[in-house]
Amino acid sequence: MIKSTSQKFLLSTLAVLVSSHLWAAEAPQQEEAKKDALGLERITVTGVARGTRVMDSSVSVSSVSLAELEVSSPRSSAEAFSIIPGMKVESTGGEGNANIAVRGLPVASGGAKFLQIQEDGLPILQFGDIAFGNADIFLRLDSTVQTIESIRGGSASTAASNAPGGIINVISKTGTSDSGSVATTLGLDYDTFRTDFEYGTSINDSLRFHVGGFVRTGEGPRDAGYNANKGGQIKANLTKEFDKGYVRLYFKHLDDKSIGYLPMPMYSDGSSIPGFDAKSDAIQSAYFQSTFSLGADGERRRGDMRDGMNPVVNSVGLEASFDLGNDWQVENRFRFSDVSGNFIAPFPAEVANGSDIATSIAGTGAKLIYANGPNAGSQMDGLAMRINTFDVQMNDFGSIVNDFKLTKTFDDTSVTLGYYNAVQNIGMTWMWNSYLMEVKGDNAALLDVVAADGTAYSDNGLYGYGVPYWGNCCQRNYDTDYTIKAPYLALASSFGDLSLDASVRYDSGDASGNYAGSVQSQVDMNLDGVISIPEQSVSSIDNANPQPVNYDWSYTSYSLGANYQFSSDLAAFGRLSHGGRANADRLLFGKVRADGSVAKEDAVDIVDQYELGVKYRYDDLSVFATAFYSETEEQNFEATSQRFFDRKYKAKGIEIESAYFIGDFDFRGNLTWTDAEIAKDALTPEVVGNTPRRQADFIYSLMGRYNFDQGSVGVNLIGTTDSYAQDNNDLSFDGYNQVNAFATYNLTEAMSVSLNVNNLFNATGITEAEEGSIPDNNIIRARTINGRTTSATLKYEF
Repeated sequence: MIKSTSQKFLLSTLAVLVSSHLWAAEAPQQEEAKKDALGLERITVTGVARGTRVMDSSVSVSSVSLAELEVSSPRSSAEAFSIIPGMKVESTGGEGNANIAVRGLPVASGGAKFLQIQEDGLPILQFGDIAFGNADIFLRLDSTVQTIESIRGGSASTAASNAPGGIINVISKTGTSDSGSVATTLGLDYDTFRTDFEYGTSINDSLRFHVGGFVRTGEGPRDAGYNANKGGQIKANLTKEFDKGYVRLYFKHLDDKSIGYLPMPMYSDGSSIPGFDAKSDAIQSAYFQSTFSLGADGERRRGDMRDGMNPVVNSVGLEASFDLGNDWQVENRFRFSDVSGNFIAPFPAEVANGSDIATSIAGTGAKLIYANGPNAGSQMDGLAMRINTFDVQMNDFGSIVNDFKLTKTFDDTSVTLGYYNAVQNIGMTWMWNSYLMEVKGDNAALLDVVAADGTAYSDNGLYGYGVPYWGNCCQRNYDTDYTIKAPYLALASSFGDLSLDASVRYDSGDASGNYAGSVQSQVDMNLDGVISIPEQSVSSIDNANPQPVNYDWSYTSYSLGANYQFSSDLAAFGRLSHGGRANADRLLFGKVRADGSVAKEDAVDIVDQYELGVKYRYDDLSVFATAFYSETEEQNFEATSQRFFDRKYKAKGIEIESAYFIGDFDFRGNLTWTDAEIAKDALTPEVVGNTPRRQADFIYSLMGRYNFDQGSVGVNLIGTTDSYAQDNNDLSFDGYNQVNAFATYNLTEAMSVSLNVNNLFNATGITEAEEGSIPDNNIIRARTINGRTTSATLKYEF
């Protein structure tokens, strides 16, 4: 693991890049890019009532191009977000299930609670932290992406519902240029094969289209023992231009299976346990491909471990914008999404000596026997795991969303009145089981536990229909609907070099539906006429006793900002904001009362933020810096620990984004310093004053690229300093630096070949752990970044 001395050197390098004035010959074709390296002259459309030049805006806003994404060599959508300033991204869960925090705001459990992830201006999901349904699971980046825009800070409070921390908006190509491409990517040291395609063109003077997507297959970056990633996506849009506006129709179909990585066993210092490489192995195994349980209605069903995270999305949308004359502008965005799928992955509930686990289940003298694999039938001595299968069926995550706004311009003032309306379904069934498994990479075997008298306490590795180690908590079914209505008003005025803006949004919503928990009964699961020990207590959904969900919420968000442009190259801004976030499914099974209501303080979490920023250009150097202070309420539930959170946080810090050109070289970097603490905790007051878990003092991303006639080469570094594993501030993780490399060479004018290396130096970087202190056996359950993976891409552009 790279220690703090290396981090100090790298941070010093960033300081040099953003402050030194170097000289070199400048290529004429790069002049325009150098003058506006951070896009301060571009018009931003994300999180604002109407398009605004970045230099005139009072928000922290950034844009990431496809070329920058290529240099960062991401292996998932969330990992691509890690190069956005102010974003702390824990993307160690695979293609989805990432934890994403905006500077100053916490991630107490998982997902992206205070952040909204959008596609083309509308949210993928209304809530970014649905248990086992994080928004990034339903997003795939491919060659249809034009750019990724983001805003951080309080201005997002009034621009979107449930997004007081920020917005990430993935903007699609729309056929504005007559071009296309086909690219095939092959893993050189890991198993992946993927083809991306896209094409857009004009049909006539007023009609154009764009279509594209990808298909892929492969085992993935870790050894799973089977083809763990397979599927694809197709997106299309059709745009009709009119004299005073346009109408755009678009469509998306996603059906992609990707392996989900949950915490894995390793030593507390991040080193690997013999036989299990923390950077390249996975708990998944060829000997553990299915589960057997009772479904939502008591039916016998099998879960396929190979499904992993399997989002199935069919969405259609409409976008229209027109100039109505007399300085009136109308805009409307609508989307209907049919969303379902699966989430299934093994979670190690305990890692311990096998004989100790056997004794806890079947008494003194019990032993573990290999249930399958090459050693089937023989006794196992060594480390073993209790595995709880997070076997979840996403029955209905569909939504209907409409965002309408009308803008009137008076000289240097604009007034925007909007109305947002959305319905989000959250229908899901949890069907968890318990297994025993050896601690081993490269296809671990399942284990049976046998008592001293020879009595079998498990069946082919399964020792519990349910999760008895967690009190059989987690057979659950819920079918809930969340309706959101939000009128909003935004005003913006310019007084010479001074720009002022104010906005207010009133969110109201209601939740309805029902949920049911676990009930235990004796069931002959395998229909052999004999009740085995696991069959004596089988968890199923307690459909006889459903509980209602029937509550509503409301909150008002507001944001005030001012920007003053001292010169064409220097501007400063300030902002204060008050925003909220409604809580959804994580309130179930603990916070919803018997009549379906919830306490007002549990329904909504409030965030207050204050920001001061400066934007500066000098020759080839651009800097965008923002100082921030935030106070955040947090009400949450964590499935892996079965704990609720009810607390407040305070945080202050500085976010810096910079870009610098030196001849044919360009450098980009961002750094965020955060000083955060738990200010209040109603459930565990002993942690008050501590640093929130997984909150590092510094996070940063640096990128350097050299462009030459036949191509380019680049390096991207993503890093973090030390952080605590849990809120008790005992066990800490070393900071790490992940270096990614990229090189492309143009074989012809139309064809290129590129090489991408993710985690070039095979660093270990722990992002989260279940333990807050070092256990007696020195083994923790944690997630770390993947080891080095290398891919090659052949791309043809036409």
